[in-house]
Amino acid sequence: MTIDPTTPPTGTVLVTGGASGLGAAVAAAVEKAGRRPVVLDRQPPPDRSLAWHEVDLADPEAAVAAVDAVAAEAGEAGVTGVVTAAGTDACGRLEDLDVATWARVVAVNLVGTAAVAKAAVPHLRRTRGRLVTVASTLGLKGVSDATAYCASKFGVVGFSRALATELAGEVGVTMLVPGGMRTAFFDGRTEQYRPGPDADLLDPAEVADAVVYALSRPAGVELRELVLVSSGEPSWP
Repeated sequence: MTIDPTTPPTGTVLVTGGASGLGAAVAAAVEKAGRRPVVLDRQPPPDRSLAWHEVDLADPEAAVAAVDAVAAEAGEAGVTGVVTAAGTDACGRLEDLDVATWARVVAVNLVGTAAVAKAAVPHLRRTRGRLVTVASTLGLKGVSDATAYCASKFGVVGFSRALATELAGEVGVTMLVPGGMRTAFFDGRTEQYRPGPDADLLDPAEVADAVVYALSRPAGVELRELVLVSSGEPSWP
């Protein structure tokens, strides 16, 4: 496939976690930009017109199969972008969390990211596409009562930097580092782990616009890392 760098990218963009939060905002922004988003999630996206594959991203084999299915459906334009926005959390002191709950956070956030990326690389190589991994400011700063989340996101940081080196000149890899956002991610937590009513949080649509910008960089232009935080983000720097 010959890629014209002056032509706006088209094709399919796979979005994990696209049923809610940042993932849903990314899927909407991708569609607005003229590409075809496909959501990988356990739940359907709020916009039922979007393509959706039901998958538990804690299961790496299921994640790989879902990516392969999307690629088979993508047509001639192919898969031109992947955004790994799926994420989960388990708040609490390490001694108070059961091992299965702790491990599921790492399975979704880190292993799921790696499994999706591994399956997508051959397709992105063909289209000279781009992978956007979603880390966190808590992938750069450790905080109490967040050992599972920090471990997973520190892992995403290391994985993304290593993969960017491995795929240099073949597939663009951008690591997104967002701060806290106004999403349902904090729902269901006890009060001590929820942002207060006056918390300075990002609009996920703003972050999604940055993701679309990263996805639109032409082959050979490397936007390696992208940090977006609110002015009052306590976990940055």
